[in-house]
Amino acid sequence: MRPPSQFGEDITNQTNNEEPDPRMVSMLICTKLAGRAVTRVVGRCNDAKENSNLDLSNCQLMQVPDAVYHLMRHTELKTCDLSDNVITKIPPKFAAKFSLITDLNLAHNQMAKLPDEIAEMGNLQRLDISYNTFIALPNAIFKIPKLEQLNASNNHIVDVEIELLEEAPSLEKVDLTTNPLTARCHDQLSAITKIQITLSPREKEDWEDLTI
Repeated sequence: MRPPSQFGEDITNQTNNEEPDPRMVSMLICTKLAGRAVTRVVGRCNDAKENSNLDLSNCQLMQVPDAVYHLMRHTELKTCDLSDNVITKIPPKFAAKFSLITDLNLAHNQMAKLPDEIAEMGNLQRLDISYNTFIALPNAIFKIPKLEQLNASNNHIVDVEIELLEEAPSLEKVDLTTNPLTARCHDQLSAITKIQITLSPREKEDWEDLTI
């Protein structure tokens, strides 16, 4: 008598000496990986209850799971690290649920925008949105009252609202290196003195290169 399979049916079809269905194997692997990701998220949420620092980096997240808000509902978080995932957007409720955060790391994701509600994160001092797909800096960033440092390097930012940038209430440092800024925007940013702005060297336009 053949022993029962762990999954109900013997996916290897050993009696017929057939190869296992690759789709079934892939599904089982994905299920196991998903289970590990969930376990990792829950474990890190439990850690955050102890140290107030939520580290969900490299958790294969496409969004912030609703379960995270539930698990963290009685915890006053200081920092939140969501880097190295595949997150495409942050929901408006994120700002309300995690309003006490001082450091937010969203680097190495696939975001192109942020919710306007991020301006309501009244304690946020450091924001990292590097290595995403932003083509412009969200205007809401300039309204965050205590934001001091912004890392927006390695995006696809072409232009920046200079007036809004200069009017940001607490901004001290901005990293815009490795962005395809227009020559005009690059020159305007270089002229700003009250904020420390880091830029990559401006590439000359064809008409400026006298060697051609």
